[in-house]
Amino acid sequence: MPVVVSGLSVIAVTYGLTRYSFGLYLPQFRADLGLTTGTAGGIAAGSSLAYCAAAVLGAHLVDRGRARRALWSAGVSAAVGALVVAAAQATPVLAIGALVAGSGAGAASPALVAAVARTVPPSAEPRSQTVVNSGTGAGVVAGGLVALAWPAEWRWAWLGFASGALLVTWWADRSACWGPPPADPDRPGSGLRPLRLVRPLTAGLLAGAGGAGVWTFGPDVTTRSGLSTQAAGLLWCLLGAAALLGGLSGSVVRRAGLAAAWRVSAAMTATGTVLLAWWPGSVVVAAGALALFGCGFVALSGVLIAWAGRLAPEAPAQATALLFITLTIGQAAGAALLGALADAAGPPVAFVAAAGLVSAAALAAPRDRRRTPPAGRSGRRRHR
Repeated sequence: MPVVVSGLSVIAVTYGLTRYSFGLYLPQFRADLGLTTGTAGGIAAGSSLAYCAAAVLGAHLVDRGRARRALWSAGVSAAVGALVVAAAQATPVLAIGALVAGSGAGAASPALVAAVARTVPPSAEPRSQTVVNSGTGAGVVAGGLVALAWPAEWRWAWLGFASGALLVTWWADRSACWGPPPADPDRPGSGLRPLRLVRPLTAGLLAGAGGAGVWTFGPDVTTRSGLSTQAAGLLWCLLGAAALLGGLSGSVVRRAGLAAAWRVSAAMTATGTVLLAWWPGSVVVAAGALALFGCGFVALSGVLIAWAGRLAPEAPAQATALLFITLTIGQAAGAALLGALADAAGPPVAFVAAAGLVSAAALAAPRDRRRTPPAGRSGRRRHR
């Protein structure tokens, strides 16, 4: 359906391009603007916190029946931030642009949850939501192709990201139904009970902190180890393509259960991070590392969606939003701390520490004594 394709495109731009491309272009930012690894980590942390603020705002707008406004808040924020990045001549301006651009993804997720739920038939909603959620990988692939084709033209690339953000937002707006949410008499009483979510909140916080290593510093560590910018762009495309496979996590949860899906996803993410720490200058090793990381990290986010639906069936959307905010807070803390550690002890040590955080997240796997049945309309979950 058009809303699925356009929604995927919004996620691709707001997550894969205007949020995660900061790490992709870090080598160019370092060369042209003199960024240090620690400063880059601080900017990435600020971008993650801006994402959290936008996610809270987006969820509030959706709850008040203003999902369309949340969608446009996401698109305009991504576009304005990308324009500021494109025009940046100094680190403070770059930081402001990255913060604003990164915030767009936060508002996009709740808006698209509502758009898909109100537009597609109930029977098609679970698969549609999963497809839209996989847009991060598509955006990462697109960003890598742009960097590969024009490695030195990062200003024009970010100008293109700004234009793309407005275009896909308009498309999603035209494709979705924006009426009030349908009444569901069978749905349990609303109201989120956060104490149920202590375990997934802890797991998401640790996974986000560990995942920040590759998302923020992956391309930079490969180029500093001797690979060309073109090779880094190809590797980023590979990460994005593998992330698309992470969208199959819903099927893994149904077949193997939440606990197994979470542990396998965390193991893939941690293994990819360690491999990149071991030999980032080898194309073969780096390719395997980034493929494992991309698939594993996006699968982790998909498992969090299912986890939220199981523990809070009375408020699955709110639970998922809370888990993803926590995941992003973890990314913010991880980017800052790992950046400082990389400056002090070197990138390999920082990446090993990142893998340790993801491994710790695996220990917080759900207590899963049974397989998870397919979620119905009242057990919805949500985004990246």
